[in-house]
Amino acid sequence: MHIHSIDTWRHSHNFLADTEQAEKNTVRVMLLTAGMMVVEIVAGMVFGSMALLADGWHMATHVAAFGIALFVYRYARRQADNPQFTFGTGKVSVLGGFASAVALAVVALVMALESMMRMVRPEAIHFNEAIGVAVAGLLVNLVSGFLLHEHHGHDDHGHDQHGSKHHHDHNLRAAYLHVLADALTSVLAIFALLVGKYAGWVWLDPAMGVVGAAVIGRWSYVLLRDTGKILLDGGVDEQTLTAIRRAIEEDADNRVTDLHVWHVGPDTYAAGLAVVTHSPQNPDYYKNLLRQIPHLAHVLIEVNPCQGASCISS
Repeated sequence: MHIHSIDTWRHSHNFLADTEQAEKNTVRVMLLTAGMMVVEIVAGMVFGSMALLADGWHMATHVAAFGIALFVYRYARRQADNPQFTFGTGKVSVLGGFASAVALAVVALVMALESMMRMVRPEAIHFNEAIGVAVAGLLVNLVSGFLLHEHHGHDDHGHDQHGSKHHHDHNLRAAYLHVLADALTSVLAIFALLVGKYAGWVWLDPAMGVVGAAVIGRWSYVLLRDTGKILLDGGVDEQTLTAIRRAIEEDADNRVTDLHVWHVGPDTYAAGLAVVTHSPQNPDYYKNLLRQIPHLAHVLIEVNPCQGASCISS
């Protein structure tokens, strides 16, 4: 008789995806944004432009968000095999995305308040200098967006053979949204400054600030909603739940009497289920029935034998 050691039944709880390229690109984007932040703050002080100065400090919040993203990547990687994390550190990136979404909401709120204050108290705008720096900021944002989208787009839009989405990096998504927020701010600023310079519509500058704040606030809400569900062990799609039940119950006369599915990573699931059957098998038998369920990485099964004909309804 072949005897297995206890290590045969042990398995890793490291559900991290490969984020090396995303981490490198985030570093590049953070350095670009930090450089542009310094330029805008210095230019605002030299040219006496509050618009540039405010946008420079606004970019500082995005630098902080990128710092959060990098910390999350490195912390999750270093603690991946720490036994204190019951199911690994796969959800740390989701937590980073949630934190960045909160920062994004704060940015939107500050933008909206500042814009409304400028509607009440208009300030002199140095159009030529402001337009030049805003254009430079937009170019930096475009480069940053390209670097992050190169990885973010692959994660969000790729599909596997089951028609399911690949790994979603909410940490990277948050960083990408911060870049989009900067780009949107720059585009709206350029438009408002050009119209203000040539048509004299100075009020358009703060008005575009309110529009930008509303759009950024919407992005923040969506990211908070998506990451919040995962952090609270919700958000598992009904298709996955149905597929698990069907895979078990289409075999013999099995019935799933209890089913819990939760995230252990952005798109990696763990499941705990109780099965009642007239023909009980060992847990590996039922785990094998679930092998075709996409992204199901960890399964705990309780098997309960049914002794009477009435315990499983037809």
